[in-house]
Amino acid sequence: MKTLEEKILKEGTVLPGNILKVNSFLNHRLDVDFLMEIGKEISRLFADEKIDKILTIETSGIAIAVAAASEMHLPVVFAKKHKSKNLSDDLYTTIVHSFTHGTDYTVVVSKEFLSKGERVLIIDDFLANGKALIGLIDILNQAGAKTVGCCCVIEKGFQGGGDALRAQGIRVESLAIVDEMTDATVTFR
Repeated sequence: MKTLEEKILKEGTVLPGNILKVNSFLNHRLDVDFLMEIGKEISRLFADEKIDKILTIETSGIAIAVAAASEMHLPVVFAKKHKSKNLSDDLYTTIVHSFTHGTDYTVVVSKEFLSKGERVLIIDDFLANGKALIGLIDILNQAGAKTVGCCCVIEKGFQGGGDALRAQGIRVESLAIVDEMTDATVTFR
């Protein structure tokens, strides 16, 4: 998505440790009009698939999933990183390692929101080593649902997560794939 690449170059910042900061439009402050364009692009990419719902992980994935769901007229389910008191114990759970935060989360989804045989699209903001997507795929497998594919806004191609998932036969679409980052440049695939 050329407009996304341009926005990353204009507003993004590369931080030490291969972190791409896009807080001005995607992760902290939301450019809603741009998010809706992202939702349209995700809808276009998966127009050939029958999809029953969208699954994401809190927090940054939610706005993107909602933008796509609005365009596709689908419900969104998001995995919570912490079990809250308002959830029953009837949960799908998995462990996800966050590259950005450098920590493991036990993520949960209530069993009432995923059903056997459902066709689910996974959406997230970043794809680095693929651990979040692997965790969400695990939850879908536990539910007996089918992973239709995964869509991420920005993939850090040099970290290999997307390529590893594609090698397993999982459809992965990324709106921008970063092949290289330095403090001065971002190079796209």
